[in-house]
Amino acid sequence: MRNQIVVAALLSLLCGCTSSKQIITHPSDSISQIKFLSEYDVPNGKQFKGTTIGGLSGIDYNVNQDMYYMISDDRSAINPARFYTAKIPLKGTQIDSVEFIEVKTLLEKDGNPYPNATQDPSHTPDPEDIRYNPVNDEIAWISEGERKPNILEDPSVTVVDRNGNYKDSFALPPNMHMHSTENGPRQNSVFEGLAFSEDYKYLFVNVEEPIYEDGPRAGANDSSAWIRILKFDTGKRSQVAQYAYRIEAVAYPAVPANSFKINGVSAILYTRENQLLVVERSFSTGRLACTIRVFLADMTDASDIASTNSLQSQPASKPVLKKSLLNMDDLGLYIDNIEGVTFGPSLPNGHRTLIFIADNNFSPLEKTQLLLFEIIP
Repeated sequence: MRNQIVVAALLSLLCGCTSSKQIITHPSDSISQIKFLSEYDVPNGKQFKGTTIGGLSGIDYNVNQDMYYMISDDRSAINPARFYTAKIPLKGTQIDSVEFIEVKTLLEKDGNPYPNATQDPSHTPDPEDIRYNPVNDEIAWISEGERKPNILEDPSVTVVDRNGNYKDSFALPPNMHMHSTENGPRQNSVFEGLAFSEDYKYLFVNVEEPIYEDGPRAGANDSSAWIRILKFDTGKRSQVAQYAYRIEAVAYPAVPANSFKINGVSAILYTRENQLLVVERSFSTGRLACTIRVFLADMTDASDIASTNSLQSQPASKPVLKKSLLNMDDLGLYIDNIEGVTFGPSLPNGHRTLIFIADNNFSPLEKTQLLLFEIIP
């Protein structure tokens, strides 16, 4: 959502290697609540190995190497599409620092970096999330694609090695292809969150906002909306199911009233069997901070809606159940554009951690913000 949020933020200012080790996968955590511990902000415009660090819209933890992967949503405009590796040491219950180790360029099937919008707008990526698969020692990442006049680029789920070299891609279901008519995904509201199941046999991807057939976008007050969570088989690289998830209304009215506002799912994380941690990100022009609401979503009994053309005309018989964990507005802190979440290391008391990351949209008004939370079982 980079372009809309940058423009609206300006208005807001005016308005007020695992081979030698046993593979450790992410835990099956029971979560009753999450407790805020600390914040760390990466300096705006920080330079690293000839690149500008920013637009960090996804984060994942390689527990075997105590290393994090962070993907930038730079559409090869400032530097080639890329991801970073970093260390995030903790000092007690605080983030001590963020040490960037390496930057890797994401490469196309032909081995070349992705083009920018001037070079080839129909093949310019919009990276949004990243996950490491320790079983196959590979990385999955997603792109939102593009839907503009004369430009139709499908969203994608791509697999690369840890150096960014292309390995494979997932087949898209029919309702996730871009169209020039009001069908399928909306512009800049497609694949946003990514999560592997505990055994890495399945990969979950969510659309940020409703596809056209499923009804209008979320609005203010009680105007909620439906999005889809897609389940893929990682071996076959194909979809096995879709589930209906209801997002909340936009948290605050926009100022002016007819200006940009949004609520959608900006990140997901697999926590235990059939359960996802879901991050809903709401933003309204006139208010620079975002409202971040965190939920636990249970897919155990959810019906498969892959063959349902429209949730507006044929509602899901059994949608995903959700339970509120936290509204970050209640923390009394400025919270920026949270777009990524991952498990972190264990604390001295044995409790696991969560780390959220904010995409600063390469804007001087926003932060590359990392938030550390303790998981209370």
